[in-house]
Amino acid sequence: MTMPPMTEDLKKLRIFLADAHELVRHGIRALLQARPSWTVVGEAADGKEALEKTTILKPDVAILDVEMPNLDGLEVTRLIREATPSVKVIILTMHESHQVVARALKAGACGYVLKSDQADQLVEAITTVSQGQVFLSPKVSSLVLKAFRNAGKESASARPSQNQLTPREHEIIRLVAQGKTNKETAGLLGIAIRTVESHRSKIMLKLDLHSLTELIHYAIGNEIVSAQEF
Repeated sequence: MTMPPMTEDLKKLRIFLADAHELVRHGIRALLQARPSWTVVGEAADGKEALEKTTILKPDVAILDVEMPNLDGLEVTRLIREATPSVKVIILTMHESHQVVARALKAGACGYVLKSDQADQLVEAITTVSQGQVFLSPKVSSLVLKAFRNAGKESASARPSQNQLTPREHEIIRLVAQGKTNKETAGLLGIAIRTVESHRSKIMLKLDLHSLTELIHYAIGNEIVSAQEF
């Protein structure tokens, strides 16, 4: 397995690992600690322990498996995001299911990587989510795109048309679906953060959307974004 270059390691990151298998944690820890500015600050073998330790340690990034004793990774993700919103959660799992991906995003995960992916995908995921963006590995992006396209065909007639969007709203929905934060979106468009928040609320109301997952679904189904933009 080839190690990716370390040009992105200028930012110091504190990372937490949670996986039921010690050998898996050992391998991930070795991969991450090879990065000069990254530190693994804690580990957990079950969901309850992961929640307790992340609440205390407040790492920059938490990497969680889906299947763990006591609490599953998706529930832990939701609880971490409620207790410590600054922690960016990446799901690292063997589950290749668009339903699980959707549940992870709804719970508040910022990244989703498969254990069958190359090591550099996890490194890229950590770098990306630490910058406030969403990361789906190429395999996951393809899985989600296929599912959303199929669902989009079935529900297109039931959703309001994107023709109802103003040019500014169209641009904002594209940036949000790409994983840009309100602050990043405001900077790119040269408008105030509160203006972005107001536009987002109007978009969700206008299109009858209720979550980021539904927004991404809509954006892909209406070809506002593509899998390559994730």
